[in-house]
Amino acid sequence: MEIRKLIYAFSTVLLLSSCATTSFYQVYNVKPNQETITKTDNLFFEDENCKISYNLWANGGNIGFDIYNKTDEKIYVNLNESNFILNGFAYDYYKNRTFTTSESKSASASKTSTGSVAVTGINVYNNIQTNQVKSSSSANISSSVGYAVTIKEDSIICVPAKTTKRISEYSINNTLIRNCDLFKYPSRKTIKTKSYSIEQSPIVFSNIITYEIKGERVKVENEFYVSEIVNYPSTEFFEYKYDEYCGQKSMSKTKYYKFYDTDKFYIKYSKGQDYWKH
Repeated sequence: MEIRKLIYAFSTVLLLSSCATTSFYQVYNVKPNQETITKTDNLFFEDENCKISYNLWANGGNIGFDIYNKTDEKIYVNLNESNFILNGFAYDYYKNRTFTTSESKSASASKTSTGSVAVTGINVYNNIQTNQVKSSSSANISSSVGYAVTIKEDSIICVPAKTTKRISEYSINNTLIRNCDLFKYPSRKTIKTKSYSIEQSPIVFSNIITYEIKGERVKVENEFYVSEIVNYPSTEFFEYKYDEYCGQKSMSKTKYYKFYDTDKFYIKYSKGQDYWKH
C-alpha cells in the first residue's frame, strides 16, 4: 500500500510539473519623446520630403524603419552618417561589409569497356575445347563547376520618387530587465506593470537618419523610451481565435499575440532551475 501511495504521489508531481508554464515574455510599451512622431497603424515621423515608419513588434524589438519618398525627386539616405543610439551608445548603420553568395553544380558520367579472349583447354570429357571469355571494366567520371557573387555594402541608399525602402539592422534589447515590482515568473494573478518616465526609463533609444535631396542635407532624429514593462506567462501572452474570410469561419483556432502593437516589443525567456521571485 505504501508503495502505491509513493507511486501515486510521484506521478502527481510529474503531471503538475509537465503542466507548469516554462516560457515567459517580457513586454515593453514604448513612447516617442517628440511630438513629431505620431501613431496610426505604425509609429511614423513625417516632414515635407519623406515619411519614416516604425513597427517595433519583434522578439528583441525591431528599430528598423521604412522610408517613403513623398517627392518627385530622388532621396539619398547616407548610412555612413546614420546611427542607432541605445542608452547613449552609438552604433553605425554603415559597416563597410562584403556579402558573398556561392553556387556549385556537379555532373557525373560512367564509362564501360568490354573485351574478349580465346581460351583453349581440356573439358570434362578429355576433349580439346576453345571458349571466348569476356571481361568488362567501368569508371565513374565526375566534375563540378562553381561560382561566387560578391556584393559590397552601399554607404548610400537611393529611394526613388514615390517609393519606399526598408532599412533594418538592430534589435533594441535582448536582456531581461528585473525589478522588485515585477515577478520574474508570474502567474495570471501576479502580473504587474512597472511604469517609467523618460528620466527613469531603463531603455532610451533613437535613430539618427541623414538624407540628401537636390543637394540639401537633412538630419532627422527619432527618439523613443520604454514607458512600461510587464512580465507574462505564455498562457497569458497568446490567445486563440477562429479566422473568418468572406463570411466563412475556419475549422480550428489560430494562435495570435494578445498584446501585439507597433509601439511594443517583447523578449522571450524560460524558467530555469533558479528560485528567484523577482
